[in-house]
Amino acid sequence: MKIKDTPGVLIFRCFNAIILSVFAIMCFYPLYHVIMASFSDGNSLIAHTGALIKPLDFTLSGYTRIFEYPILLRSYANTLIICAVTLSLNILLTSFAAYALTRKELKIRNIVMMLILFTMYFNGGMIPTYMLIRNLGLLNSLWAVILPGAITTYNMIVLRTSYATLPESLYEAARMEGAGHFQILFKIYIPLTKATLAVVVLYYLVASWNEWFKASLYLDDRDKYPLQLLLREILIENDTGEMSEGISDSDKQAVGETLKYSAIVISTLPILCVYPFLQKYFAKGVMVGAVKG
Repeated sequence: MKIKDTPGVLIFRCFNAIILSVFAIMCFYPLYHVIMASFSDGNSLIAHTGALIKPLDFTLSGYTRIFEYPILLRSYANTLIICAVTLSLNILLTSFAAYALTRKELKIRNIVMMLILFTMYFNGGMIPTYMLIRNLGLLNSLWAVILPGAITTYNMIVLRTSYATLPESLYEAARMEGAGHFQILFKIYIPLTKATLAVVVLYYLVASWNEWFKASLYLDDRDKYPLQLLLREILIENDTGEMSEGISDSDKQAVGETLKYSAIVISTLPILCVYPFLQKYFAKGVMVGAVKG
């Protein structure tokens, strides 16, 4: 028999729905505003005030002008290369470290774990890190952006904790059957913790896709700029570079305004497309990795 909700429960649910709806609108509207602005005419956009509900004088000029110039395609390619290589290193090294630190055979694993945790709170600083990258000969190379972020302590801890929740009997049975550590890791541990691994992949992917600070420090060649660093030039420094060539000074502000919003959309769209496929693993993966420490 279904229990009838009391008036207090109904009021709470209505109030809860209203509050969550308001928060959802607050989170969604900035993205909606950017999308509508990217399809708007620059002059109309500058003159407009208040909320933007629909495109103003619909136009695709912002997207057309962006894709007419190779600088964006180069930066897109650089970002894809950085993400692909970095993510591969991230997952491989994080899985290796997490697996090793769950093994009782590693007698110094607690000491190693403490040393790794130390890096979460203290680091060498910006200048020593720059000197290290320079001495390694990585300046003005994509490797200067890839290698310093090859592993993140927090993600490694989450994955290690997830591995620790697996029964020890699985490991013992696999060893008795003659399986090596690589076989156990790739055929048992990783398949059984794919929810947590999906969350770690999402963390690493978003961080790698949004990376611009290391690129601004270590890269001098503009042809090697990732997408986010180019986007920073457009948004903060108001530098549309060769994308504004052939435009009169009076029209540059209007064109630049549309280019800004168009650049934001094309730089955000890939992550928005990836996230729904990993969202179902998000809550489960984080909770599994946080139950046992």
